[in-house]
Amino acid sequence: MDAQQTKLLIVGGGPGGYVAAIRAAQLGIATTLVESDHLGGTCLNIGCIPSKALIHAADAYHQAHHFMGDSTLGIHVDKAHIDIAQTVRWKDGIVARLTGGVGALLKKHGVKVVKGQASIVDGKTVNVDLGKGDAEPTRIRCEHLLLACGSVELGLTGMPFGGKVISSRQALSPDRVPKTLLVVGAGYIGLELGLVYRKLGADVTVVEAQDRILPLYDEELTKPVANSLRKLGVQVRLGCQVQGLDSTDVGVRVLDASGRASTLAAEQVLVAIGRVPNTHGWGLEGLMLEMKGRAVKVNDQCQTSMRNVWAIGDLTGEPMLAHRAMAQGEMVAEIISGKRRHFAPAAIAAVCFTDPELVVAGQSPQEAALAGLDCIDASFPFAANGRAMTLEASDGFVRVVARRDNHLIVGWQAVGVGVSELSTAFSHSIEMGACLEDVAGTIHAHPTLGEAVQEAAMRALGHALHV
Repeated sequence: MDAQQTKLLIVGGGPGGYVAAIRAAQLGIATTLVESDHLGGTCLNIGCIPSKALIHAADAYHQAHHFMGDSTLGIHVDKAHIDIAQTVRWKDGIVARLTGGVGALLKKHGVKVVKGQASIVDGKTVNVDLGKGDAEPTRIRCEHLLLACGSVELGLTGMPFGGKVISSRQALSPDRVPKTLLVVGAGYIGLELGLVYRKLGADVTVVEAQDRILPLYDEELTKPVANSLRKLGVQVRLGCQVQGLDSTDVGVRVLDASGRASTLAAEQVLVAIGRVPNTHGWGLEGLMLEMKGRAVKVNDQCQTSMRNVWAIGDLTGEPMLAHRAMAQGEMVAEIISGKRRHFAPAAIAAVCFTDPELVVAGQSPQEAALAGLDCIDASFPFAANGRAMTLEASDGFVRVVARRDNHLIVGWQAVGVGVSELSTAFSHSIEMGACLEDVAGTIHAHPTLGEAVQEAAMRALGHALHV
């Protein structure tokens, strides 16, 4: 079998893979990218982008319904109706524009894109099934192999996806809104999509095995989200173990924390219990790489245990964030080109697009204490922020965590409407080694939600002005 030759071969065209390919091509590296599905990966096609589009549509529809009743703003509408098929077409249009843009950028920079299913032969050879029946696969040989195959959804034993049991992928392209939806998992995916369906009119119940929602976030941060769920009428069942569908396929059998069994009826069941690295089905095991649990183990340059084999993004485990994968992909391309780089970010912000939103960067007070740091922390409530009041969004707060001895900022957390847009300021301050005095002494525009960032720093220094 004749083989194509390239210096860098990337398996996976998600955020990490396509960014690595573009940067490598910019640096003069002959690059081939193999993708079995659509360019853009989970994030652009069935994750970040489509979910945020549906969140916006659901918020707009919910707001319209809000104006059908008593409105403090004096706005009143007679009725609200949603054409879910049109909403999905609008969402798909955004996805198509973004993925098409990725393809255009790869072409512009001279990256060779091969559409097909990759299968690893060895650390320098990959076969690609082009999906042409009995045709011989394309063989590609390379000097550097970059694995960027992302992650896959976890399912539940005895509740395979199909029929009434849907994945988050299926939940993002509904042909109708069910009357009742049971969401298994109160992490960020389950709550984001559960809130979408509730705002679109479904009766939603969330079942979570742990004793609180969003268990990866500290409890103080999640309280406004729990309050919002109650106000919206979302039923939350904590400490419950899902046993499977009942014998009549009407609902789901669960056990509560005391061991009592019950059945929760639901027209549809969304299983959203997390994601795991995509390590099976494409020959990865043949490389016998060193693993860290289910993830490929890498060092601070994203090198695996095999020379010139690299891995980035979700394949390397938590945190499974598109922006982490992008940064890793860019770095690997630069290392291959001869630059000296290491992946050592001071903080990687994470955002949960619930209602209200959450954003965290760096260490929480609890995490700082566990790390042996003597820290101070202070919060500023949006109830005292003028811009939040004008947005009817005064729930939530901004919190800063800083070392007591030198006031170096080690963490930020926020919960509230629109706080995702504060993530950049949080990351900047930590990455640049800012102290409380730096943020407190920077003039923040008024009226903005960002003023709460300055006020939190001032409060930590003992002289907040507006609380």
